[in-house]
Amino acid sequence: MDDGQSRDGDITQRKKGCSYEFVPLEQVTEKHFHRQFDLDVLGLILTTQAVIQQSGPAGGSVINISSVASTGAPATGSVYSATKAAVDAVTKSLAKEPGPRKIRVNAINPGTVETEGLSATGIAESDFRKVVESQTPLGRIGQPRDIATVATFLASEDSGWITGETFVVAGGRGGS
Repeated sequence: MDDGQSRDGDITQRKKGCSYEFVPLEQVTEKHFHRQFDLDVLGLILTTQAVIQQSGPAGGSVINISSVASTGAPATGSVYSATKAAVDAVTKSLAKEPGPRKIRVNAINPGTVETEGLSATGIAESDFRKVVESQTPLGRIGQPRDIATVATFLASEDSGWITGETFVVAGGRGGS
C-alpha cells in the first residue's frame, strides 16, 4: 500500500479523500476537472486494483464512497457530481471483475455528513446546513458513525451476497 492507504485488519481505506469543489460552469478549468477526476475516480481505481492484487483466496469487500450528488447533481456541482456518478458506474463494473475471486464491490452514497471536509467548506455552521436539515426526514445531517455502520455491514460476511450495489445513506434525503 502506498502512503495514501492504510490497512486495519481486513479493511483498507483510502485516505487521500475527495474534493469538495463546487464551481459555476464558467470557472471550470482543465486543472479543476483533472484534479477532481484524478482524486475521486483514478485514485479509487488504482486503490481497488492494489487491494484486489493483495486479496487472498477468502476474497473480501471493496467499499467505495460516492455521494447523493451522483444523482442529485446540484448547481455548481457538475464536475463533482460527474466524479461521483463515475464512482457509481465503476462500482457496478468492478463488481463483475473480481466476483469469481469472492471479492464484492459496493458503494455508499452519503448525504450531507459532518466531516472535516464539510467543516473546511464552511457549510457545517451555515444556513445551507439548516436548509438541508429541514429537508431531511430524519431532521439532521449525518454523523460519521451513520456511514461507518453501513461500511461495517458491507465489510462483513452478513453482506456476502451483495455486490455492485450503491447504498444511499442520507437520512431519507436521497439524491434523485
